[in-house]
This record gives sequence, structure tokens and C-alpha cells, in this order.
Amino acid sequence: MHWIQLSLIVLAFVLIVAEDFVHINKAKSSLFLGTLVWLLAFIFPEPGVDAATTQLQLNENLLDIATLWLFLMAAMTFVAYLNQQGLITQMVYRILPARIGQRRLMLMMALLALAFSSLADNITASLIMLSLLSSLKLKTETVLKFAALLVFAVNSGGVSLITGDVTTLMIFLAGKVSISDLFLLIPAAVLGVLVLLLTLLGGASGELEIPHFRRPIAGRDKVIALLFVMTIGSTLFMSVYFSVPPVLSFLFGLSVMFLSYQFLNRNTPSSQSVLEYIREIEFDTLLFFLGVLLLVGMLKELAVLDHLPQLYQVMPVYAANYVVGLLSALVDNVPLTAAILKSGIDMDRVDWMGLTYATGVGGSLLIIGSAAGVIAMSKVQALSFASYLRFLPRLLLAYSVGYAAVLAIANSVL
Repeated sequence: MHWIQLSLIVLAFVLIVAEDFVHINKAKSSLFLGTLVWLLAFIFPEPGVDAATTQLQLNENLLDIATLWLFLMAAMTFVAYLNQQGLITQMVYRILPARIGQRRLMLMMALLALAFSSLADNITASLIMLSLLSSLKLKTETVLKFAALLVFAVNSGGVSLITGDVTTLMIFLAGKVSISDLFLLIPAAVLGVLVLLLTLLGGASGELEIPHFRRPIAGRDKVIALLFVMTIGSTLFMSVYFSVPPVLSFLFGLSVMFLSYQFLNRNTPSSQSVLEYIREIEFDTLLFFLGVLLLVGMLKELAVLDHLPQLYQVMPVYAANYVVGLLSALVDNVPLTAAILKSGIDMDRVDWMGLTYATGVGGSLLIIGSAAGVIAMSKVQALSFASYLRFLPRLLLAYSVGYAAVLAIANSVL
């Protein structure tokens, strides 16, 4: 049964990769096989494992999934409101000129993604940046380049602060790196993004027309936008100083948004119910996350990830960390990082910084390797596993340059 479950997990990832060829929606296939492997765990338990133990394992995984789901739901509801009211589009009109060179536009979008993902989490940053991208109405080929750049930039920006990436927070809380150490990742992250940007500039010439339809922004919409910014800021503050889970802060912010919307629209009875904006959420994305996380959770329960520390016995630590980053493009970086932290592997601060960058950015190599990639695949219709895969050589180069820069900067400073 162990091998049957592993085979089903492999099949699930193959179906995700081959979605364009088999014409089976990745959300449906991942959810089907993700639940199937857990059903088999209950029906055909391994020797010495009873139903209560399997239930406990499932509950642990469902807690992680529910946390992500609720956070996504809250963030996506904010973004759905802002997008439907045109605030994101209006923000683009106010930032970008009427005509802008494609190269300059790519640079501005990359820097925005880097900065925003450092302050907010990767999921929120991805939702905002991809909404900005979709509002620009670019050609398909150009959109694919922008999407690959934004996924890499969002993941790169997230590694430099504990608020940007879960694995960065895990390594920080374990006492392996300090806040000042993480600041040293910023120039390396920027360098990696610039390298990728340079490789994508081929054929990017001429100017783009940015349609400008400026209109006044309603006062209530400004209030909701401010609440969104305040929710992000308070989430960061309370997470760092009071260890409040980000999902709790975001749900509280969402409740404040609901109440504020009702108060602001109390004299307009014909206004749309704020709860209707939840229907704007793309549940394909949430179902896909659910299926993938069930599959990854089973990989963890089958002890597949327990073999990871053996890498450090057959190659130097810096090389093993680099490979772990590559693996994070296939397997969720959170269990990978947890396995390494629990293994007791002895590394100095420089190597822990290298691991922080590797696990945070390595997932960018494949579209299914990070939350930013999964969200991009659901938001950008032309983006698929196959269309993203052709950027792999350039992504690998940018990742390698960024990783080398982390080690070089850390060794020269520490």
C-alpha cells in the first residue's frame, strides 16, 4: 500500500504537469488523488497504525490546510473588492505613464513585486501583482514573460524578512539566523531578479500603450483600501511582537472590512452585499491548494522526506542546500525546511542563510513549486506548466546567481 500511495502521488503531479495534454483540470485531479491516498490510509492501514493514529495525522495536515485556506479566502476577498471597484487599475494608471517602454515596465513591475513581497506575505503580494498584470491587457507572449518574472520576484522578495516567507520565519524562530542576517539577503535577491530580467529582455522593444481611464475613487473604496493596508501592517506587527498567527489577524481585518462596508453603505440599500465579493474568489485555486497539500502531507506521513538529511552526508553543506532549493520546486518547501531543522544538521550562519534563500526562491523554478506560481497559473489563462517550463534555464541561472551572491556576501560580512 505504501508504494501504491506513492504511485498515486506521482500520478497526481504528472497530471498537473500534463494538464494541457490530458485536458483534466488540475484542481479536480489533485483533489481526487489527494483525498484518495488518505482514504487508502484509513482502509488499508500499515502494520501497527490504527485509525486513531491516521486520524491524528490527517487532523494535523487539515489544520495546516485550513490555515492557508482561510488566509487565502481573506486576502482574496480584499483583492476581489479592490479589483471589482477598479482601485487596482486606477493605481496602475497613477503609477505608469500613458506610454512606457516594455523594458522599463518589466523593471518597474519586478521592483514592485520585490518590495511588496518583502512587507506582505507571498500570497497577498502575488494576488496584487497578478491583478496589476491582468489590468494591463498585454499580448500573450509578453504576459508569460511578466508572469515568470513576477513569480520569481515575489519569491525572492519574500526571503529577506520573516514576514515574507514561512520558511524564513521557521529558520528565524529556530535561532539559526537573525534579522540583521536576513537583511543581507536583500542585495542577493535583487541581483537574482535583475539577472532574470536581463535574460527576458530579448525581443522586448518598443513602447506600450497603457490605457488611462482615470476616474475619481469613491471615499468608501479608499477606506477599504486603507483597511487592507492596515491589515497587512498589523499582521506583520502582531506576528513579530506578539506571535499572533497571520491568519487570525487577516480574518480580523476582514471582519472589520465587512462591518465598515455595511456602515459606509447604510444609506444605499441597493448596494451589493459585501459577502457577494467572496463569490468572486476563484475556488479552483483553493481546491488546487487543498489537493496539493493533501498529497504533500501524505508524502510527509510516508516518511519520504525523512531521507532528505542524507544529502548532507554525501555532499558539502552549501551544495546540499542548493539541491534542497531545487527540490523545493517539486515538494513543498515547508516540510523540506522542517525536516532539515529537525534532523540536527550542523551548519554555520552562512549556510543557514544559503538555505533560507534556496528554500524561498527554489520553488520558482517550476510553476507548481510555490504559492506564487500556483496563483499565477490560476490567474493567467495562457500560463501552464509547459509554457512556464521553457523559462527554466533562465530561472535556474537567476537562482544560481542569487544563491552564489548570498554565500559571497555572507562570507565577506560575517
